[in-house]
Amino acid sequence: MSQITKSNLDFLIELSQNNDREWFQENKPRFIKEQENIISFADKLLELMNVHDSIETLNGKKSLYRIYRDIRFSKDKSPYKTNWAGGFKRATKLRRGGYYFNIQPGDNSFIGGGFWSPNKEDLLRIREDIANDASEMREIINSKDFVTTFGNLEGDQLKTSPKGFDKEHPDVDLLRYKQFIFGKKFSDEEVLSKNFVLVANETFKSMRPFFDYMSDVLTTDSNGSPLF
Repeated sequence: MSQITKSNLDFLIELSQNNDREWFQENKPRFIKEQENIISFADKLLELMNVHDSIETLNGKKSLYRIYRDIRFSKDKSPYKTNWAGGFKRATKLRRGGYYFNIQPGDNSFIGGGFWSPNKEDLLRIREDIANDASEMREIINSKDFVTTFGNLEGDQLKTSPKGFDKEHPDVDLLRYKQFIFGKKFSDEEVLSKNFVLVANETFKSMRPFFDYMSDVLTTDSNGSPLF
């Protein structure tokens, strides 16, 4: 199956109410069964995405994040996540950007993507391009399709302009970004619909103009010469 089922959500609800190792071990066969359906959903999504993009992720199973939480540095010692989540990486150095899906009951599901943690060199290159001419980025994030699908560009920002950039720059609002992310939320009813995998794919497809712009920036130097 490639459809998210009510039992997929019900398992997460029960897990959130019994987030301990004893309950999980008793329900491990059930977890495996529910996870297999999520893998099927991710497999179909990957198949659809490879029609309009090139994805490095080999299969749906490899796209999924582990259910186990890293509690070493967290005050919350609940051992398990209460969502199904996964990500797809675009293939080759010439394609930048990452896709993410989160399935979580209580109308908390969303399809997202962007640049969660660009390294120092990439962030500087992006800011240089913005400072030189931000018109292309603004055209993309202000387009009807982007605004209708995702709303606004999101992500952590500096409180002032980054070091080395004019605080009075007309595009300082974009220069302050440390992350470039966006997403769309979905209700449980939408997630459980038969065509949700198609909707998820179309949502990912709407990210392409931003990814293509960023890929061009991050694979060329400040003079526009290819880096690879």
